[in-house]
Amino acid sequence: MSVGIGYDSHRFAEGRPLILGGVEVPHEKGLAGHSDADVLTHAVIDAILGAAGLGDIGEVFPDTDPAWEGADSIGLLHTVIGMLRGPIVNVDATLICEQPKLGPHRPAMVARLTAVTDARISVKATTNEGMGWIGRGEGIACMAVAAVDLD
Repeated sequence: MSVGIGYDSHRFAEGRPLILGGVEVPHEKGLAGHSDADVLTHAVIDAILGAAGLGDIGEVFPDTDPAWEGADSIGLLHTVIGMLRGPIVNVDATLICEQPKLGPHRPAMVARLTAVTDARISVKATTNEGMGWIGRGEGIACMAVAAVDLD
């Protein structure tokens, strides 16, 4: 068993959908990024890559490569799963933002990520208590931990 940690953050941007864990969440702004900027799935990908010793999301899907522009992060997650020697056992993720309220959307995020990974998934959400760039409502961050069975 191996464990990895992932982190990602993106600023809010006008004219983009807000995608978290492969789920479109109603909000007046989405997240800026080279792909769909799904901060939750990106943190999960980094945690899985770390657990498997396969580098990080920037190495596997560089933002300098036009092939990944606008990419669906769930598709990127499928690619990473195909690189693994063993199953993902567990993923625990925490989204950090002031808005939107994510509680009503967490079950859909868990269902989507569970369907893709075939693992136990936990998605939590918290605020930054008004502190820093997250507290000012400038974007969303996510931390994730993944356990992968490499045997």
